[in-house]
Amino acid sequence: MNIGVIGAGNIGGTLARRCVALGHHVAVANSRDPETIVSLAADSGATAAWANEAAHGADVVVVAIPEKDVPDLPDNLLKGAADDVVVIDTGNYSPRQRDGRIEEIEGGMTESRWVEKQLGVSVVKAFNTIRAQHLLELGKPEGTTGRIALPVAGDDTEAKRVVMDLVGALGFDPVDGGGLDDSWRQQPGSPAYDGDLDAEGVRKALAEATPERTAEFLS
Repeated sequence: MNIGVIGAGNIGGTLARRCVALGHHVAVANSRDPETIVSLAADSGATAAWANEAAHGADVVVVAIPEKDVPDLPDNLLKGAADDVVVIDTGNYSPRQRDGRIEEIEGGMTESRWVEKQLGVSVVKAFNTIRAQHLLELGKPEGTTGRIALPVAGDDTEAKRVVMDLVGALGFDPVDGGGLDDSWRQQPGSPAYDGDLDAEGVRKALAEATPERTAEFLS
């Protein structure tokens, strides 16, 4: 696949490296000049690009930037992407530490539904519950006991299948997290967040989640 990664931080950079290693063509961008990520490109084998170029020809586009920066993405971000491009949102809302207060999320809109509204295209929520180092190092072959599972939430069945297949190829068990309005079940502070649970554990955690945010993630 052709994959565009918007965001060269911990999760974006790690996904770029891992997807190149799987044989995908990856273009990666940050909010600045591509020259600022030449070392990442050289180390990973990805191509450094401007944000409005990373999606050209892409089958999958990963948005891995702070929530507060999503509205600043170029209006033509997805111009030139495949007609059926799958957009993955990896972000987590962090009002105290980074994002400030986003009223619609505070009012109950899920993080990824808000991202979807900003981008004007359907998104799939994934890769937001795992630390970058673990994403880089802890993938295991299918069928391995204790294999870490990652929840995937989205409304488009085919798009979700593409993302779940990618999760599996990266060495993790994909777990269907329901529709995008259910994605609060994998938000920061939920039982499924940052726990490195197996598939059974993730399913149980999603079922036991409550919509209230923990104090650490309140604005």
